[in-house]
Amino acid sequence: MRIISVNVNGIQGAVERGLLSWLQAQNADVICLQDTRASAFELDDPAFQLDGYFLYACEAEVPAQGGVVLYSRLQPKAVISGLGFETADRYGRYLQADFDKVSIATLLFPSGMNGDEDLNQKFKLMDDFGKYMDKQRRKRREYIYCGSLYVAQQKLDIKNWRDSQQSPGFLAPERAWMDEIVGTMGYVDALREVSREGDQYSWWPDNEQAEMLNLGWRFDYQILTPGLRRFVRSARLPRQPRFSQHAPLIVDYDWTLTI
Repeated sequence: MRIISVNVNGIQGAVERGLLSWLQAQNADVICLQDTRASAFELDDPAFQLDGYFLYACEAEVPAQGGVVLYSRLQPKAVISGLGFETADRYGRYLQADFDKVSIATLLFPSGMNGDEDLNQKFKLMDDFGKYMDKQRRKRREYIYCGSLYVAQQKLDIKNWRDSQQSPGFLAPERAWMDEIVGTMGYVDALREVSREGDQYSWWPDNEQAEMLNLGWRFDYQILTPGLRRFVRSARLPRQPRFSQHAPLIVDYDWTLTI
């Protein structure tokens, strides 16, 4: 099973830069997109369809903000849009597809980089979603949460960590929250399960110097329930091609997706 996750910073622009033709060639079973900034009506346009895939979308109440999409080769048993709390649902931040023994979700957090209100919304969603994940781990089902959490958990996950300790994305409370998820709760970070190498980033500031010097942050994850740990075969963050400020995260699992 191959799952690709990528924050597109607006699906229209990403498609114009060749996103769908690239995805079509990757032979993924499930594709999770974040920050689509498009309505469900707009996504009905054939320009956003992938041959051989079902498309599901969760749109934001606020036009041209947030939103997530999930493409699947198999038609899921069920699709769940939203989480039932405003911090997630107002901006279309969560969409889950249920298969036979595993549920796969596409998830978008606020970056926290756009002022105090944005950062406060991020902390509120962290609190709400952390409680949700604590409940989910007790269920007899496997989960894969794919998306932009906008947190670099460790020094290994950010190029310039010394100068970034007061910056959203690397604040102590954010990193402590990630430690709780992949530490105390027992969830698994798919990339770190197979690689401890540095310089594996998924987001870069929008300037030429950041690109040239690889001044990146690892903000994008596939977070798994512990039962899936042994099935992670490979994970990578290719820097090219890029369709937004984020690199795609491609994870291969020794798992056959069924319904």
